Amino acid sequence: MNCEKYIIRQISLFSENKPGRLASMAKACQEEGINILAFSIAEADGFGVIRALVDKPDLAHKKLTELGFNVAFTHVIGVEMKDEPGGLYEIASKLADAKINIEYSYAYSGKDRAVLILRVDQVEEAVRLLLGNHFNIIASSTIH
Repeated sequence: MNCEKYIIRQISLFSENKPGRLASMAKACQEEGINILAFSIAEADGFGVIRALVDKPDLAHKKLTELGFNVAFTHVIGVEMKDEPGGLYEIASKLADAKINIEYSYAYSGKDRAVLILRVDQVEEAVRLLLGNHFNIIASSTIH
C-alpha cells in the first residue's frame, strides 16, 4: 500500500506572538497566489505556532522564510469524519486502540464534509489502519 500519497506537507511557522504576524503571513500568501486551505494557531510562552495547509507549500516555505519566519514542514493526514456527534470519537478511538498517539489536530467543516487534520506519531501505520477501517483519507494531491 502506498501511504505516501496520503501524507500532506503542512507548513509550520514559529514566530513571536505579537500583533501583525498572522496578517504578515496572510499578505505574503496573497501576494504569491498561495491559497490557505486550513490553519490553526497555538501559543506558548510568548511564541506562536501557525500551522497551515496551503496549495503551494514549497513557494510558501520560500516566501515566508525570506520574510524572516522560521518555517518547517510537518507531515499530517486528513481524514473525512462524520459531521455529527461521535464523528471524532470514531477516528480517535481507532487510533487509541492501535496505540497511535495524536500529537495535535484541527478540523474544518464545509458543505460537503468535515475533515480532521491529524499529526500522529506513526503516520504510515495510521494511514493503513484508517484505510483498513474504511475511512476516507484525503490524498495529498487534492491539497498541493
